[in-house]
Amino acid sequence: MRTAAAPSEPAADAEGGGRGGLRAAFAGLTTRGRSFLAAGVAAAGCAYVLGQADLLRVGLLLAALPLICVVAAHRTRYRVAGSRRLAPQRVETGSEARVHLRVDNVSRVPTGLLMLQDHVPYMLGPRPRFVLDRVEASGRREVSYRVRSDLRGRFPLGPLQLRLGDPFGMCELTRSFSAYDTLTVVPRTEPLPAVGLGGESNGYGEGRQRSLALAGDDDIIPRAYRHGDDLRRVHWRSTARYGELMVRREEQPQRARCTVLLDTRDLAYEGGGPDSAFEWAVSGAASVLTHLLERGFAVRLLTDTGSSVPGEGAEGFAGSGHDQAETAGLLMDTLAVIDHSDGAGLSRAFDVLRGGHEGLLVAFFGDLDEDQTALTARMRQRHGAAVAFVLDSGTWLTGGAVAGAVEDRVRRLREAGWLAFPVAPGDRLADLWQLAGGMPTQAPAADTYGGWS
Repeated sequence: MRTAAAPSEPAADAEGGGRGGLRAAFAGLTTRGRSFLAAGVAAAGCAYVLGQADLLRVGLLLAALPLICVVAAHRTRYRVAGSRRLAPQRVETGSEARVHLRVDNVSRVPTGLLMLQDHVPYMLGPRPRFVLDRVEASGRREVSYRVRSDLRGRFPLGPLQLRLGDPFGMCELTRSFSAYDTLTVVPRTEPLPAVGLGGESNGYGEGRQRSLALAGDDDIIPRAYRHGDDLRRVHWRSTARYGELMVRREEQPQRARCTVLLDTRDLAYEGGGPDSAFEWAVSGAASVLTHLLERGFAVRLLTDTGSSVPGEGAEGFAGSGHDQAETAGLLMDTLAVIDHSDGAGLSRAFDVLRGGHEGLLVAFFGDLDEDQTALTARMRQRHGAAVAFVLDSGTWLTGGAVAGAVEDRVRRLREAGWLAFPVAPGDRLADLWQLAGGMPTQAPAADTYGGWS
């Protein structure tokens, strides 16, 4: 039998029945085969005691049949190649992916009865099994099954197994292929409306914070004259200053930046499962990142641990047009496996954010105590908008209204200049995002930045 491989890759050779040895072949006796063998031995013993020659013949026949099947299965030399294909390899929670299995008989003899079985984690559903009757020489069989998960993560599929059986059902040999595939289940994203928020790019309002769109674009600093430059671009003031001919660099379009801050502290969330507050925050971060990438933002995912994803491009921001799909895939893969951190506060994220003007800031917070509320208030940037979604995880367990303490935290963030919203079970991010676009951006208080130093 051959080892499983991707459809475009050659499979490695492996014999179908001979690799396990004769001892392994005997271990493959089915219940029927063991029963026949036990009955044959018992009949032969009784025939010897009673002196019945006819009974001895029956006993020998009963015992010989499973032994012959074992030897025949052991000496089988047909070869089988297997492959697996996922469509798609990345799905959102609650969505289905289809797994296509293909078995090729690459030997010159037909196979017997085959049972095909694929190993899948229990979160994806029951283990799929298929019975393939007879595969002719150089023939193939294709089957498929569906997998679905309500939990995020990366789930291995495989190995693929084949059970080879004889026509009498006396012996079954199991052969495993070696290849694995991985299904990535990412958070579910919600389409968001296009609203005007300070700090955003064209179509989103004024006062936006910009950065150069692509590495290598010209900036507005004058440079030395080059052969072929238009003389109308000569910058005479710089020419007089530097003592050589200088020309103006034309200003290139610049791209807005956005940092999405995700609070992953374990102590900030209660409960678990697909409907927990933490999963809402992860899904919300995924929705905002996808929404802004589609609108040309350079984005960055930041957690309370201070780690930044994807961490490529200018100061950790990424998302230029040519790699937008790749950036989105990397961000979704990261959010697929993100888990709670053991941190006690948001100081590491604060240290990352206080370094400069990051444009738009969108944050998803769990439970905030007095100290973390004060620290969060100082995260508010001098330029650009800051939007905060504060989840009261206690209400996600009880299903009640948002607690008064959470309302007080939100009020304090709004006083510091945040567009802050409490989040209760059943709230839709699209509705809150629409509200954020309709609220005026409040200037931070004079002492807001006391903690930056």
